Amino acid sequence: MDLREYRPALTESLDIFDRIDNTFSEDGEGILLTTVDTAINWARKNSIWPMAFGLACCAIEMMAMVAPRYDISRFGAEVFRGSPRQADLMIIAGRVSNKMAPVVRQLYQQMPEPRSVISMGACATSTGVFSNYALIPVNQVIPVDVYVPGCPPRPEQLIYSILMLQKKIAAEKGVIRKVLNFA
Repeated sequence: MDLREYRPALTESLDIFDRIDNTFSEDGEGILLTTVDTAINWARKNSIWPMAFGLACCAIEMMAMVAPRYDISRFGAEVFRGSPRQADLMIIAGRVSNKMAPVVRQLYQQMPEPRSVISMGACATSTGVFSNYALIPVNQVIPVDVYVPGCPPRPEQLIYSILMLQKKIAAEKGVIRKVLNFA
């Protein structure tokens, strides 16, 4: 037996396939309607470069987020940078002391615009269980975009905060002025 007897011929295709094949023009040209803000925001949200700034036990969970089990590269944020001049997201994982606060502010100021900050853990957000004179919340030093609760927060929570940050980036308006430093 020949297999061609059981298989319909290509010329006898259904009408649906003809419609799909004919919806695109023959010369390969098409029209894509979008705004420049949307295109830039799409590129920004899918290529976040975080700067690792682990100060305490939350840094272990931040490192676990990059590991194969959680694999943050699926969300476009796997390139951890050691230099603030190459990063656009600062993840502060752990407690910030009075001595560390000027360093945090200086690193934040060295990051290129537009930049974002994630405060990871109870210590970074509100000094956690260490309620003493030596620690300060991060939002008193630099502006924070997303807070991640927990002591220490799970890697899934940090991934969710990056997804929240991506939604925030996608909804921004007037991005051209920010990117070109005219704002």
